[in-house]
Amino acid sequence: MSPKKKVAEPKQSAVDKSAAHSALGRAVSLHLEGKLKEALRELDQAVERGDTSAEIHSARGHVQFELEQYQEAAASYLLVVEQDPRNTAATFNLAVCLEKTGKWAQAADAFLKSWNADSNRIDALTGLAVCQLHIEKGPAALENFEKVLGTDPANETALFGKAVALQLAGRLDQAAEAYRSTLERNPQSEDAMTNLISVGMARKEHDMIRQYSEKLLQIRPYSQAAMEGLATCAFATGDYEAAARFCSKLVEFTPDSFERWFNLGVAHQRTARLEQAAKAYQEALKLKADAKNAWVNVGVVLHELSEFGGAREAYEKALKLQPDIPAVLYNLALLHEQQDSTVEAEKLYDRVLASNPDWEDAWFRTGYLRLQRGDYPAAAEAFEHCLRKRPQWPEAQVNLGLAYWKTGDRDSAGSTFQSALESDPTSIDALRGLAALAIEREDFEQALDCQAKLIDKGERSPELFYNTGLILQKSGQLDDAVRLYKEALTERPDFAEALLNLGHALKAQGHSDEARIYWSQALAAKPELGHGYFDGN
Repeated sequence: MSPKKKVAEPKQSAVDKSAAHSALGRAVSLHLEGKLKEALRELDQAVERGDTSAEIHSARGHVQFELEQYQEAAASYLLVVEQDPRNTAATFNLAVCLEKTGKWAQAADAFLKSWNADSNRIDALTGLAVCQLHIEKGPAALENFEKVLGTDPANETALFGKAVALQLAGRLDQAAEAYRSTLERNPQSEDAMTNLISVGMARKEHDMIRQYSEKLLQIRPYSQAAMEGLATCAFATGDYEAAARFCSKLVEFTPDSFERWFNLGVAHQRTARLEQAAKAYQEALKLKADAKNAWVNVGVVLHELSEFGGAREAYEKALKLQPDIPAVLYNLALLHEQQDSTVEAEKLYDRVLASNPDWEDAWFRTGYLRLQRGDYPAAAEAFEHCLRKRPQWPEAQVNLGLAYWKTGDRDSAGSTFQSALESDPTSIDALRGLAALAIEREDFEQALDCQAKLIDKGERSPELFYNTGLILQKSGQLDDAVRLYKEALTERPDFAEALLNLGHALKAQGHSDEARIYWSQALAAKPELGHGYFDGN
């Protein structure tokens, strides 16, 4: 952003000492030959001999500036100004040197003095405005850039500086217009493109970000600003493969950037490259160990990788940084559930629901755990909470039906299973629930209807065929019962109960010899079925 300024040639004094004249002459000759260091040595020796004239110091400052010894040059010009406060050239040169060393406030003072001394010196006013930007005096900088442009409309430094001042003031539309004006005059201006990318990000205009990022990459193929812009666009459009490519490059450039490692982790996570995501998050955490979001994300990734120990540690570290984060508590509860720590899981779900009483997924998991441990009234209460938020939730309806059934409320169970079937006509579990209730009530017609629908839907479990056969046998439909028992045995040849009841059905049909064969197979598969055999003879 700083303008390139030329240091003024040293002015000679009206009265010269012979030694100073000789030293200056040799220095000028060496300078003309391009021997800058030798010229500076001549001038340094003159100072060592006691020559402290403004001419010698001014000449030293000029050569030091060319050698990029800006701090030393500033010291030389300061000596000139102290001797001759009205020396506007030295004042200006001092300002430029101070600007080069980042002493913005001191440089601004010097540029202002130079401008006050000579109002035609537009480069002094330009330098003042640039320094004002750096010391966060944006309105004053903008006013001064406008003055420069009033005199010199094509001044690139002022055009760019005005755009920066507008951007800092939040006047983004005007800033973008000013940067584009800079680009019209200098299509290769990397700074203008970089700042247009920044404006696009602030305005969330991804087409604008992409346009100038691609232009900048053509000029500078490894531009971090351009890659950052394209990564932003990739995230915004859901192109996580591209985001991962750009983020990978960015962490190569800046391996000490937490944000870039974190973004790389997100990109890998979204593309299901979980191991790479975990590594990226872990690199981010090396740089910022108190980054709660990184601990949460690495926990999720390790959880998905079934690395339960690492996942648990990550979740617990996130909770130390911020206790009672609902999502982390929920994930940690799921992890405990997966490891059969159901008591601990239920406690964690309770913590989630204490601060988020409408979280239906937490109610569902709580209801499921209560159902598993046999607390059916409490399970029913949990599933009722689920359905208040999502009335058409077949899984919750089925589980609520089971809880009602287990508490002996068959009517509520039946209507709830029916509601589940209405919510999802393909629900196998709802049909099973209705069939089981019908069997319990000895409503064989409804039971058979449900079992037939299950078979039509492609269910081929041996239990389904067995239960259907049992219903058919009880209702006297022996041929169909035999067929269904055999279907069950096709799925599971050692299904002892199916073998036993197939034997009974065959005997009822008058096929005693065949029945004995199946009974023998049943006893071989499950000898305890023989208990009580002789008691009935």
